[in-house]
Amino acid sequence: MAGINNIIEVSGLVKKFGSLAAVDGVTFDVPEGEFFGFLGPNGAGKTTLIRMLTTLLKPTGGRAVVAGIDVSASPQEVRKKIGVVPQALTSDLDLTGYENMDLYGRFYSIPSRERREKIKNLFEIIGLSNRQNDLVATYSGGMRRRLEIARVLVHAPTVLFLDEPTIGLDPQSRRAVWEFLEKFRKEYSLTIFLSTHYMEEAESLCDRLAIIDNGKIIVLDSPDRLKSELPGNDIIHLTLSDLSMISPVEDKIKGLAFVHNVVAEGEDLRVFVENGAVNFTPLLESVKEAGGIVNSVGIHQLSMEDVFIHHTGKSIREEGGKKVNFFVGAGLPQKLSR
Repeated sequence: MAGINNIIEVSGLVKKFGSLAAVDGVTFDVPEGEFFGFLGPNGAGKTTLIRMLTTLLKPTGGRAVVAGIDVSASPQEVRKKIGVVPQALTSDLDLTGYENMDLYGRFYSIPSRERREKIKNLFEIIGLSNRQNDLVATYSGGMRRRLEIARVLVHAPTVLFLDEPTIGLDPQSRRAVWEFLEKFRKEYSLTIFLSTHYMEEAESLCDRLAIIDNGKIIVLDSPDRLKSELPGNDIIHLTLSDLSMISPVEDKIKGLAFVHNVVAEGEDLRVFVENGAVNFTPLLESVKEAGGIVNSVGIHQLSMEDVFIHHTGKSIREEGGKKVNFFVGAGLPQKLSR
């Protein structure tokens, strides 16, 4: 519901490219101070949505308000209130880390003394004080990403937009980014809008999370509540040796009292069960009775991946980093991105 404490208000937002609806009637609000996330595969509409909220694209329909300002009516005023970190690395390799930060601050006409103090504080938060005078060309990918997130905070924005901020980073660098995002949030009282296709990232960082697919919001709530709404508290993952036995095995185990749902994926079955440790053996016995031969088996507690599969019927394939033009976006048809 719209309200005075909402820093982002989106109603019926649409963006079409020809006959393709990249964003299709999206509605949501983000309260001030929230860490809000959009989780979905590449091509789901996440980047297109952020580009509209950050005034780089005009909506085809609907309305979006950021920091109390209509993004279509007053784009210049919106830009003063936001910080944006696109997928692609954009820092200048031929400048030092400090020079990259300083140049950004100059764009916003921040006085030199205030600029120096802010830059010093930001470098301390991201742990790169000893590298601020080194050329960015000598930074690792993780260091560059930390620099670029810090850089957009020089002008003290109200809202920070992050489009796949850790794509292509190794797990250690990714976690380092998560840690200082939380520091930034507390230090600067930020509202953060994140788009990601990393399940763990969404679950670890976001207060609330919207799952988006094919330009539509499928479900929106806190990660814990989204998981609690799924039937069963454990997932038993079975891989069968014979693809032809998937259907008879699925029919057999669906009738078990402790089984809430079964999702078939190729030769695999994801079985949502109560108390997996106790019901593990009777489940395997039922598979055997149905004529199935199990090649491998695993058990785990519900995760955001399970939530995504439950609501969309498919999993997100994690992809490595790639060059993305934020002004064109990822996931658009090639003929539209030229």
